[in-house]
Amino acid sequence: MTTLDNIPRAGNGHEKDARHTPANPIDQEPYQRLTWHDEVTGATGYLVVHTLVCGLATGGLRMRPGCTMHEVEDLARGMATKTATFGLPVGGAKGGIDFDPKDERAFGVLERYCMAMRPWLDAHWVTAEDLGVTQHLIDEVFERVDLGQSFHAAIQRSENPEATLDRVHAGLAARTDDGLLLGDIIGGYGVAQACRAVMNARGWDEQRTTVAIQGVGTMGGGTAWYLHEAGVPVVALADARGTLYSPTGLDVPALLDLRDEYGEIDRTRVPDDVAQLPREAVLSMEVDVLVPAAISYAITAENVDTVSARVVVEAANTGVLPEAEAALTAREILVIPDFVANAGAAAWAWWLLLGEVGLDPYDSFDRLRLEMFARVNQMMAEWNTVGVPPRTTALGIAAANLKSMAGVHELTIP
Repeated sequence: MTTLDNIPRAGNGHEKDARHTPANPIDQEPYQRLTWHDEVTGATGYLVVHTLVCGLATGGLRMRPGCTMHEVEDLARGMATKTATFGLPVGGAKGGIDFDPKDERAFGVLERYCMAMRPWLDAHWVTAEDLGVTQHLIDEVFERVDLGQSFHAAIQRSENPEATLDRVHAGLAARTDDGLLLGDIIGGYGVAQACRAVMNARGWDEQRTTVAIQGVGTMGGGTAWYLHEAGVPVVALADARGTLYSPTGLDVPALLDLRDEYGEIDRTRVPDDVAQLPREAVLSMEVDVLVPAAISYAITAENVDTVSARVVVEAANTGVLPEAEAALTAREILVIPDFVANAGAAAWAWWLLLGEVGLDPYDSFDRLRLEMFARVNQMMAEWNTVGVPPRTTALGIAAANLKSMAGVHELTIP
């Protein structure tokens, strides 16, 4: 196994574990930046390990045309903050590949990238699905490079790796009563609970609170599904082809059933009473809650003035750029940051690894709902009483949790 002792490091070469980092996990240089070039296709890939806790970092692997080192670094920083906010005993990382996932050569690119990053995947980087890469594809690649499963770096530290792997496989295969894979929808469920926590804190009637969601993939689709199930009217859904809108609320399950393999809704089968609008229309909808759940950097300084929602819940990583968030906050439009709202999948994966949740999906739902409500309630209380923006409060939670883990150097995985 390759370890930190024989992997080249950035900076001065000293390991930057949690005990050596600043209190705020955002206020530091990444532990490691790596760039990879694919000789077959010319694709470029990146890995940024922002922080290590107990020698581990977690974060997904994405593939999209135009992916950059800057983007991956931002996402790694967000993962580091996310794990700290939820008190997870692991640092943050992210991988990215500048390539079209729809290209027939994409699987080969993914496999060669993982081979190049194998030392990190073997010992330190716990990864999972992200934009353009499904969990199924990642696990297939891990099998081919003889690493078993994408949680390998953590599983191999277990006292009984085979039993831990069996538990992880069983957890990833767990299904809800609706037949949905828990691992596919737990992230969206968490975002839905973040939305509901905001509604609860503001005293809004859920059945009269309108929501617009940009994105109908794993995160956006799951968010829409669970808000609809709770009776919250989702009035707009947007994918790459445009925005679907109904002022009284969309039939979310029916529309999600029309998605193709790329997460786009078949427009030929959309009901006539659903308006088909331009893709960017979703951001300017006059709704109570806007959920950017598709691409990073969706709300920018250029389009922030068109946002009419009363609250933005960031389901996509870095869905709102900092200058846009400042402008929204000045208008008293609150932004619930990504490292809280979309942390459900990461938190659940580590609860599963640590044996803190079992195979009953509803136990995982209960824990995530309680954890999400607790953090959102704290953010909303700070805003309501002293006007502290939600991000500032959430960063304070992350800093306190990271400080409490400063003396933990070993991770026990049952």
